[in-house]
Amino acid sequence: MVTGLVPGARACREEIFGPVVVVTPFDTDDEVVALANDTEFGLSASCFTRDRGRAHGVADRLRAGIVWVNTFGVRDWRAPFGGYRRSGVGREGAEHGRAFYTEAKAVVLAY
Repeated sequence: MVTGLVPGARACREEIFGPVVVVTPFDTDDEVVALANDTEFGLSASCFTRDRGRAHGVADRLRAGIVWVNTFGVRDWRAPFGGYRRSGVGREGAEHGRAFYTEAKAVVLAY
């Protein structure tokens, strides 16, 4: 857990793979959404709240491929998964995954 960083700090803006969480205090939903979206990446995000309406409102505004509410790392393999911006390429899972791993081809024959 990392605390006390300024919003523009490298750990706040880069995609870190590992057991790392940056904790930043905020006053409003607008402020936290702006902080969370201030990056070139967007693989996933988490939101913890008791207010379902607030959770849906924040999740809708977060630019991430998956947003977990009150949990982390839970996946339904039937749902598409992938990041926004520089996180990942395309979508995996469900119909999206088949399209990602397939190259479509049309063949026209005349006899």
